[in-house]
Amino acid sequence: MRPAFSVILLTTLIGAGQGLFLALFTVESYATFKLLPASDSAFLAGGSLLALALLIAGLIASFFHLGQPRRAWRAASQWRTSWLSREVIVLPAFCAIVAIYGLIHYSGVNPLLATLPSGAALSLSFVFGSLGTLLAFTLFVCTAMIYACLRFLPEWHTPLTVFNYILLGGASGFTLAAALAAALLPERVGFFVGWAVLITLVGLISRLASLRRNARLKPRSTLQTALGIKHPRIVQKAQGAMGGSFNTREFRHGQTAFFLRNIKWIAIVGAFVLPCLLLAASGPESAAALATLAFFIQYLGLLAERWLFFAQANHPQNLYYPCIP
Repeated sequence: MRPAFSVILLTTLIGAGQGLFLALFTVESYATFKLLPASDSAFLAGGSLLALALLIAGLIASFFHLGQPRRAWRAASQWRTSWLSREVIVLPAFCAIVAIYGLIHYSGVNPLLATLPSGAALSLSFVFGSLGTLLAFTLFVCTAMIYACLRFLPEWHTPLTVFNYILLGGASGFTLAAALAAALLPERVGFFVGWAVLITLVGLISRLASLRRNARLKPRSTLQTALGIKHPRIVQKAQGAMGGSFNTREFRHGQTAFFLRNIKWIAIVGAFVLPCLLLAASGPESAAALATLAFFIQYLGLLAERWLFFAQANHPQNLYYPCIP
């Protein structure tokens, strides 16, 4: 498939926003159950604002992929059967919850709603944070299932697609939380760094598993079955048209095998290896610089990873076009 840069930006930006929100609520949950001291509300409010900005930026990027942006509202009409429609509904709802969550911490209006037998005090922000967490994971699933539900693209049709979207979004979000904490809440840097490294390493294992699986896939159809011709040797002599077409533009990335190998290693090193090394090397004096650098390198690596994800899908229609003269 030909990767659309607007969709690459959409999925990576909202993934980082979802991951950052999950990181913020994780640290608040630890404080709620007395596993950590309470975090500064300014940090949670600022982090929520940053997460919301990433989500809105991803939403804006998605409009560049629409043929008729003024009809974008129709994308939500098929929510009963379409994962895309469900994503279109869940994303604005999640944005609203993130905004409310940040506003609660910014305003300081965070009343206690209940106290559990264990002594944990459940506040208003905890309720909205729990709802936001549910929506964040729902959004991960909706976005990933847009691709994982396509049976005719075996490179995507696997549970690993859903796991990868969750893990890579979580990794970038926790890495960004570590960078933000280095500037606003230094005592929580180690907490976020530990989680970021763990999620990134698990994401690396999951992504390598999907790459290994895809390398072993064999097409179910052949050129003979696609054309309905049983001759053992078929050679394409012409494209069949003087110029390109929608099929040859949208379903072929046009890059060489050498380029694909290089982009794969750029994705692995940039999205996983270098961020882990930078985060592991960060100390009290260098945490802000190294965590920030780790996030930007990881995000660039995720752009390469997401490009590879789309490019690896080999659409069955390409059987009709084994080469483009």
